[in-house]
Amino acid sequence: MHHDTQLRAAAKAIYDEVYPSDDWSPLPFEDAERYGTIHYRQVVGAAQRAKAVLSGDEVQLLLPAVL
Repeated sequence: MHHDTQLRAAAKAIYDEVYPSDDWSPLPFEDAERYGTIHYRQVVGAAQRAKAVLSGDEVQLLLPAVL
């Protein structure tokens, strides 16, 4: 995700907010990214959805859920 710096920054912000301490996730964002942990994959999905909503593409995201 290094090619999309805005998406990576959004994912890091979400990660830091949702997993604020070692009690929530044992790894800092950079390590979670390196190892592709479930926590990392969840925040990437959240960042992608947030980006779509903010850009007005949320209808495309919801369409597969309706079908």
